[in-house]
Amino acid sequence: MIDAGQMKAARSLLGWNQTTLAERSGLSLETIKRMESKGTSFSTVRNVQAVEDALAAAGCTFLPDDGKGRGVRAKAPEGDE
Repeated sequence: MIDAGQMKAARSLLGWNQTTLAERSGLSLETIKRMESKGTSFSTVRNVQAVEDALAAAGCTFLPDDGKGRGVRAKAPEGDE
């Protein structure tokens, strides 16, 4: 499961604001704000999965903690190499 830092980083990489993430994940804007401010551990598994699925569908890959911290990578847009 992703954490709040990965959520924010993925949104930034995609150029999305919280409203866009809410729309793409099917969650309310208030839920997205709460998840980012209080952390994903204060949300339901279903909501965290909805956010992760929306971000992954847009091209984000979430990297597990390798001892240096978790991360996120975004697929380059077509034509960018």
